[in-house]
Amino acid sequence: MKKRYLNIYKFIFTFVLMIIFIFYFSDVYALGDPQLISKINSAFEKIESWLLKIATPAAAVAVGTGVFMKKFSFGDDERIRTGKKLIKGSLFSYAFILAIDLILSAIKSLVG
Repeated sequence: MKKRYLNIYKFIFTFVLMIIFIFYFSDVYALGDPQLISKINSAFEKIESWLLKIATPAAAVAVGTGVFMKKFSFGDDERIRTGKKLIKGSLFSYAFILAIDLILSAIKSLVG
């Protein structure tokens, strides 16, 4: 039983070392970014632009819903609290998304 686990651990250790070895030497001898890396980078840039395009109207709808929930609560304290939470949460989330975009742009300008 112990020998079986030892063989599994040896296999995993060897596999991890091979992966590290392959990634290390493929990065050292490459003249530029490999084609796969450039495709992945462009895919992430497209995803980032789509998220920013979707985040703006989503935040506007959430804030509008919170405002209408507060406005038409007719004195119900629970609805007023829920509307305030919805407004604060959506504004915080939108600010967080914009901050992440700003940080990623700063990192990209420093690296590239």
